[in-house]
Amino acid sequence: MRWEDIVQLATQWPEVEQAVSYGEPSLKVRKSLLTRHRVDDDSLVLIDVPVDERDHLIEMMPEAFFVEPHYHGHDIVLARLSHLPPDIAKRLLERRWRNTATKRAIAQYDRASPRA
Repeated sequence: MRWEDIVQLATQWPEVEQAVSYGEPSLKVRKSLLTRHRVDDDSLVLIDVPVDERDHLIEMMPEAFFVEPHYHGHDIVLARLSHLPPDIAKRLLERRWRNTATKRAIAQYDRASPRA
């Protein structure tokens, strides 16, 4: 995946806007960080990923997922865009979006996009 793919994916959800965080491209939901593109290593900061799930992702796909000491103790995993499966990116980003967006925005999206 590329950052542009992440932007296209996430901006389909209400309240998502492109922004800058720590001087790098990011996506925010009502001023809360959805994800940030770490340009230097072309990776994403994925938030609301519990430590046990993060450890599982790293174990199963070390080419895609990793963590740095700075993020220990936080529900965050880092993902290399070049190896990030689109379905997992969507699942993790959508979970963060649902945890951050307003109930009205979530309901609006769910009405317009019925699930199978």
